[in-house]
Parts: sequence; structure tokens; C-alpha cells
Amino acid sequence: MYVNRKGFKAVVAGLGVIVSLAGAGHAGVPLNNLEGVGGIAFNPLAYTAGQPFGEGSEIGKYISKGQYGAWYVDLSQPNAVTHKTVDWTNISAAFTVLKRLELSYGFQDVNLNGAANIHKSNIGAKASLITENQWGLNYIPAVSVGAIYKDTNYAAATKDHSWDYYLVATKLIKQTPLPVLVSVGGLSSQGIVTGVLGFDSQRDTTFFTNVDVLPLSNVALGYEFKRGASYSNWHDANYYDLHAAWFATSNLTLVAAFVDAGSNTQLPNVGFGLGKGIVLSTQYAF
Repeated sequence: MYVNRKGFKAVVAGLGVIVSLAGAGHAGVPLNNLEGVGGIAFNPLAYTAGQPFGEGSEIGKYISKGQYGAWYVDLSQPNAVTHKTVDWTNISAAFTVLKRLELSYGFQDVNLNGAANIHKSNIGAKASLITENQWGLNYIPAVSVGAIYKDTNYAAATKDHSWDYYLVATKLIKQTPLPVLVSVGGLSSQGIVTGVLGFDSQRDTTFFTNVDVLPLSNVALGYEFKRGASYSNWHDANYYDLHAAWFATSNLTLVAAFVDAGSNTQLPNVGFGLGKGIVLSTQYAF
């Protein structure tokens, strides 16, 4: 197995620095996901990223504070057919303008089987259409629409850039014994392995969902699912993860997850799964 030790050490070092800077209180969602968008790991949430400035702040009327994320993905249990092992690191930044428009950037470094690293950039924009509990109705979810421009340097890609489009609704349900965060959405994409291996000439619409339970005010335990896109000559695997997030302070969140990024169970030499493994993340919001 190839392990990007520099990337791993950078995440660990970042944890130490951030912990030393963090204050009291608790952070929350959205996090910066693996593509930099306000969400969890794979999927976006309808909430926009970035905490507000202090009460009465003039700049806070126009722009939020920035938030930053780093992810380390070690899929060391390879796909049984393709025998790929994956070492994946990500850094990202996001903020919100006029409390409605989230802007984000994420950079991904992906290594398959110790081969030359693949670099993928993601530039995101998410518009909040409906805020949670809008019009004084506590059953109204937050609803947002978004787009992500993606570009990869994968040498074998037939197309190296494209756009993803998505619509997502998110609601924190407080009437249950424990608070539950539920999110569902639809995604239109041309991405092959989320665009890491390039983009298809066709476009497919898939769905995704998140469910998180908050047993404590600063802990979330959740499940995430993303259906793989299907094209005429390619079928991505379905992705899911089981995760735990600790909102350590008002600025800092730490995440650990077990990820199953699929095995080749569709058609030989057509589907692509990345295997299983662990995911670690540190998130910091100013």
C-alpha cells in the first residue's frame, strides 16, 4: 500500500496547531466536504458555510468568516477486482456572501496504487433558495441549489473538466427523542469517480442522502450515501460512510469515518470501486 506520509503528517500537524488556537463553545455543520462544498464528506448540505461576524458588524452584512477543511482518506482495503489502493488528501476553503451565496474551493491529491498523483480542483457556488423554518414554519427545510466546476490532470481522461449541478434540502428535526439532521438531494454529473478520472460525454442524474443523530450537543453520528453515476460505457460504484463528528470548540471539528467506496460488482472492466478504508478530517471555522 502506498501512503502519502507528507499529506498525513500535514493533517496531523494541522490538528495540533488548530487545537492550540481553538476557543470554547461548539462548532457545527456544514463542514467543508471532500470537494470543498459546505456539507459532510461526499455530499453537500443545504446550509451555507461560514460563521457570522459579531453582532452589529458592518462587514458581516456582506460576507461570512471563512472556514477551512482538510481530509485524509486511506482506502487500504482494495477493490477485489481492480486491486486499487487509494491515498487521498484534500484541502479547501469556503465562505458565504450576503448570507445566501456560498463560494468554495477544494484541491484534491489522489494516488492510485502508488502511481503518479492525480490533482483535481473544484470551484463551487451554492445559492440558498429557502432558509430553514422560513416564514415562521418550523417544518420548512433549508433548500439550496449549487454548481461545481471540476478539473483533473489525469493523463488518461478523455475529458478533463466539467460541471456538476445539484439541488439539496436539509432539515434539523428537534421533535424526536434525539435531534436528527436529514438531508436529501439530486446531482447531475459527468464525473468518473467524482471527476478524478475525468468526465464522460454523457450526463447522469443520481441522488444522495445524509442522516445524522446528535446524542450530545457537540457530537454527531451519521450515515452518508451517494449513488454512483451510470453512463453507456461506465458505472461508478455507490459510496457510503459511517462517521462520527466531534464539535470540539466553536471553531474546531474533528471527524472520523469508515468509508465503502465500492467494488466492481456491475460489469467487468466497466464499473470502478475504490475499496474500503478510513477517513480523518479536521475543520476550522474562524
